[in-house]
Amino acid sequence: MSNDSDKQGLVSVDYEVFGKVQGVYFRKHTQRKAAGLGLKGWVKNTAQGTVVGQLQGPKNAAREMKTWLREVGSPKSKIEKVAFKNECPIATYTFKNFEIRR
Repeated sequence: MSNDSDKQGLVSVDYEVFGKVQGVYFRKHTQRKAAGLGLKGWVKNTAQGTVVGQLQGPKNAAREMKTWLREVGSPKSKIEKVAFKNECPIATYTFKNFEIRR
């Protein structure tokens, strides 16, 4: 059983998405999905051809975003795998919104 404070607890998660995730509007779709879930953080392309970022928000929204990153992505993306690291509870946001970094 989870209580309301557990559900509303904020978490921070770092992620890296592998596969065909550049040149397929992955960052734009990630930003739109995260903002729709009320998450804050960032996303950017890497020189290695992956997409990395950090998301912060309520535990249930973060869980939904992790599923989206792993299974959905942008329409033309081909996600091979996603690595999630440094997941931890946070007391307050360190970002104002969800941004695309370059």
